[in-house]
Amino acid sequence: MWNEARTINRLANTLAVLAVLAMLAGGVYWLIQRPFFTLRTVEIEPAPHTALRYVSPETIRVAIAGKLTGNFFTMKLADAQSVFVQAPWVRNATVRRIWPNTIRVTLEEQQPFAVWNENQMINTWGQVFTANQGELDDDASLPQFEGPEGAENLVVQRYAELERWFAPLGVSVRNLALSERYAWQVKLSNGMTLALGRDPGADAPDLQVGIPGALPFAARIQRFVQAWPAVNQRIGGRAVINADLRYPTGFALTLAALPETTQLKKKR
Repeated sequence: MWNEARTINRLANTLAVLAVLAMLAGGVYWLIQRPFFTLRTVEIEPAPHTALRYVSPETIRVAIAGKLTGNFFTMKLADAQSVFVQAPWVRNATVRRIWPNTIRVTLEEQQPFAVWNENQMINTWGQVFTANQGELDDDASLPQFEGPEGAENLVVQRYAELERWFAPLGVSVRNLALSERYAWQVKLSNGMTLALGRDPGADAPDLQVGIPGALPFAARIQRFVQAWPAVNQRIGGRAVINADLRYPTGFALTLAALPETTQLKKKR
């Protein structure tokens, strides 16, 4: 009898504790559902040492409309972060709760580096993103990159190498195109288009990176850069439309047409 009474007593105590816990849980649930904790404010701030040039409160408001769920307590910050990252021009977002009904969002903005295949852009981290190019600054002058999907990092790497190689000529790369066969074509800031041939770096297992400096035309570019001052003098500074550097021992040039007045003088 004594043992049976102890068992009943323990069971009663356990049920009492469970009842209290259930009441507490119910009370907490009731409390956190109060309108007082409904999110009323979303504060937007730039990442440290940065500024927001393309992201505005209005664009964020449109991007998150109807997508944030929960209140101050029940909102999942990871889900909220993914909502903000999907907004135009946002690369990364950090979301924090601010008592009692506010969230503060720290945004890292995309930094455009180049236009990619006309309707996208590449940021300074070599990542592709989509945003309205019409929102770029009026004086923005981004190089144009073209290439197969997944080759953006390789294109960025080759761009840096080409910029270094052509620096002695005082020109920069304005357009860089990688064909489906991984052959390169470059348009320089002086209007000249160069055919450079195929890149064995594109055969590397990791196409995103390729083989550093694995350009069969590296020596050809060096030869072209070294020879250009003498060649330019020989053609009298005449504009060159195309240069084909794929020849093993030299290169071929296509000169721009002479002005009509010059042609008439030569005929006379």
